Amino acid sequence: MKKSFTSRSDTYVPLSWLPSLPVIIPHRIRRKLRSRIRSRQSPSTSLATLETSFSPTDTIRSLRAYRWSFYDVQYLILAILGIFSLCMIESPGPIVKTLVSTLLLVSLVIPATRQFFLPFLPIATWLTFFYACGFIPSDWRPPIWVRVLPTLENVFYGANISNILSAHQNTFLDIMAWLPYGIIHFGAPAVWCIIWFIFASPGTVPVFAKSFGWMNIIGVTIQLLFPCSPPWYENMYGLAPASYSIKGSPAGLARIDELFGIALYTPTFTGSPMVFGAFPSLHAGSAVMEALFMTHVFPRLRSYFVVYVLWLWWATMYLSHHYAVDLVGGSLLAGVVFYVAKSKFLPRSQPGKMFRWDYDYKELGEDPTEQGYALADFGNGPHDADDWTVGSSSSISSGSISPVEDNHSLWEGETLASHSDSEVKR
Repeated sequence: MKKSFTSRSDTYVPLSWLPSLPVIIPHRIRRKLRSRIRSRQSPSTSLATLETSFSPTDTIRSLRAYRWSFYDVQYLILAILGIFSLCMIESPGPIVKTLVSTLLLVSLVIPATRQFFLPFLPIATWLTFFYACGFIPSDWRPPIWVRVLPTLENVFYGANISNILSAHQNTFLDIMAWLPYGIIHFGAPAVWCIIWFIFASPGTVPVFAKSFGWMNIIGVTIQLLFPCSPPWYENMYGLAPASYSIKGSPAGLARIDELFGIALYTPTFTGSPMVFGAFPSLHAGSAVMEALFMTHVFPRLRSYFVVYVLWLWWATMYLSHHYAVDLVGGSLLAGVVFYVAKSKFLPRSQPGKMFRWDYDYKELGEDPTEQGYALADFGNGPHDADDWTVGSSSSISSGSISPVEDNHSLWEGETLASHSDSEVKR
């Protein structure tokens, strides 16, 4: 009989790249981090590992085993939006559009790339759709609403808050508004995804990517069907009727270009494909979406992300890009999308688990203990959370998904590191 053993060199250790980190991270901290990850590894699960297969046959096998549901209509909608956008876009030409589309399809066929590009599909569709809006003929579009948002602003708040906040301007306030609106807004989602990939339950990043993409798709659709002028238009043209021939404006961000002697925001906003997309504010929606996901993963940091959202809200109005009612609309849209995702798809954090490699099963949707606690307050005292979440049998009743039993994740790729194909092979 052959002796079977696993040598140390054959053992896969996540974050094996840690020794190559810059020396700015003390050796003691790197060693402690590696030790904690190794001690928490579960050799019986591949839930947190990355798919490494480049064989399209694995994807075909996954599609055959996949259990289709009502929610898969999303891919049909994405396909329709993608085809419509590509037909509208005049530049680049058909050769470039065909090449990019082919590369995207190939990335969805190869398992190693599918785990990244499938969750990214709604974001890619949103970006394409947003760019295509600049090529839609003006006679296809509805009339522009100039008076609606200022009127709602006065009805709800008694004054134009954007004009009040932008009345007093100085260099310090310009920079404080520029940071969240012109810098953090564009880089934060990637930073949060890296943090979630390491510290959140496996599957958190793909759910965020899809939620973020769909929120923006819905927002751009509303902006296209319900075009409204932003505060800078009122400051420049008053309440005169608007037309689609009017170019966009960087508003307060023009002062940043002047301050640093660059031409960044002025040409970007002047050539915007969505000049009259004031409502809803997707800057506000993105900030709220990111804050909700961050507080889901790190509840103790809730107050910091509330401050970040309020900071961005102030910046959008100070820079004359949005009315307060736009911020409320974008925030409500983000909240609705988040809570739909949380109730059905978002993995729950499990107590005592710090890294993604600590998880050997997932629990999706709302935590039943949250309702249990609310009811227990009126009944027999505190409820024991272990009855809901601990153990293999209770994990099934609470909606948890085992990495071995989850056939739904074969094609869907609910985690960026879904290794379900190899599980099925065994």
